[in-house]
Amino acid sequence: MEYPQKKIRIGDLLVQHRIISHEQLMTALAEQKKTGRKLGRTLVDLNYISETDLLSFLSRQLQIPFLDISQYKRKPEICKELPENLARRFRVMLLESNANDVLLAMADPTDLMGLDELSRVLKKRIRQAVVRESDLLTAIDQAYRRTEEISNLADQLSDELAENQFDLNALLSSSEVSDAPVVKLLQSIFEDAVQTNASDIHIEPDENVLRIRQRVDGVLNEQVLDNINIAPALMVRLKLMCGLNISEKRLPQDGRFSIRVKNKALDVRLSTLPIQSGESVVMRILDQSKGLLDLELLGMPAELLSRFKSHIRNPHGLILVTGPTGSGKTTTLYAALSSVNYPQTKIITAEDPVEYSLPRINQAQVNDKIGLTFASVLRSALRQDPDVILVGEIRDRETAEIAVRASITGHLVFSTLHTNGAVETATRLLDMGIEGYILASALKVIVAQRLVRKICDRCAQAAEINEGQSIWLEKTFNLRAGDIVFKKGAGCQYCNHVGYRGRIGVYELLELNHDTLDALRRNDSAGFISAARATPGFKPFTAQALELVKQGTTTLHEIMRISES
Repeated sequence: MEYPQKKIRIGDLLVQHRIISHEQLMTALAEQKKTGRKLGRTLVDLNYISETDLLSFLSRQLQIPFLDISQYKRKPEICKELPENLARRFRVMLLESNANDVLLAMADPTDLMGLDELSRVLKKRIRQAVVRESDLLTAIDQAYRRTEEISNLADQLSDELAENQFDLNALLSSSEVSDAPVVKLLQSIFEDAVQTNASDIHIEPDENVLRIRQRVDGVLNEQVLDNINIAPALMVRLKLMCGLNISEKRLPQDGRFSIRVKNKALDVRLSTLPIQSGESVVMRILDQSKGLLDLELLGMPAELLSRFKSHIRNPHGLILVTGPTGSGKTTTLYAALSSVNYPQTKIITAEDPVEYSLPRINQAQVNDKIGLTFASVLRSALRQDPDVILVGEIRDRETAEIAVRASITGHLVFSTLHTNGAVETATRLLDMGIEGYILASALKVIVAQRLVRKICDRCAQAAEINEGQSIWLEKTFNLRAGDIVFKKGAGCQYCNHVGYRGRIGVYELLELNHDTLDALRRNDSAGFISAARATPGFKPFTAQALELVKQGTTTLHEIMRISES
């Protein structure tokens, strides 16, 4: 259908159909003059009408369809026929295109000026569909991802860099540096990472290609570029941003820098590694604008959270959080520190590196190159009159001994270990050479954790499990497939069509009781493990993860994955 030729007075129509009152319209018009927003958005923001009701009304009045764009099967090549700047400016997206007309999704189908401009650009008859603005903005972000821009900028940079003729002086010059292709390429890489909510960026030169990979919800996604000759330029630019030695290519280097991308303040930790094809770089992205999680938002079950809180309120003792790299240990520790961060409490941390800046907390950065180790920082921290101490990681016997002794001399000590579960943690400390009787006096509670991917709540649907999963379920939990209603994500624009969106923690909490402490005092590792598994209230990872499956939060595949690890 052609778009309307007359200006529709949406406010008058809503009053005429008694959807809003005249007084509400006057209030909305006055608010619109102050904010400059469109009347429809103003009415929604004032809660005079829901967005769905408003769009359904417009759909009926204009005789155009009301689409759920999040479930619409779009073709990227068609979406990109409309320039991104116009799509964002007019809040529209091209959904279909044929010889005679196009289907255009619009957040405001009454925008005649926008329709005139779009008709001039597209040169075809426009059929309209109305969609939710929030859904449309998400769809635009996905349709106009930076992958194509990254490829184009890589080609441009490759053209400027003749093989073996890398102009370092040009890159180091301050004039017009923001317009340099290498800078634009890195900016696009970071913008794409922010858009996909990636936690890490990997830049890996291969023999003939350059791989750029992003870790999203724990899974790597890959983009392959043919321009292998641009790798040195990227590496030099990143080293300059970190203040690293650009001439050193034989040894690994670590650094960090801060940038602002899409109005987000990012702290980037960078690590380089010499490999056969050049240098590999991995960047961990820390979004400083997100803020820290509260303990209540970590996903701990209420009963487990209550027990954990009771321990972090103790004046002394050792609290350990364990798990593999990337399992959320730092997030849990920071949330715990935030809950005891009061003016009357002195908190000192020893970290490698400091990931987030915390107010009122004295955070020390470990630097092994100058002898500033965890042990030396911890030793000095004890002379700073602390109440609470955080040791980023117990890596050796010396650090373990100081942490344990600090916890039995009136300090509350938090730390981490890399172990597979809560049960194995105390035995790891025994293996390090810590005397069992001292450890028994210090250790209060052990929290082990993993992260599992959450089913996207926008496309969740009932699912069946395969024969192998049925056998595993019966063998592990003595349950049959018919005992649980399983779900999975079908894939939609919100989860980038993978069926998962976001992650949630799965926890084990082990509180030391008479039997476990007695085993520690006897340095009996096997006895401790047996006693720990029999501790009242202790549940292994898989038991809590199964509850998440029953709730439809995650899939059986995810809990099988963490049980294997």
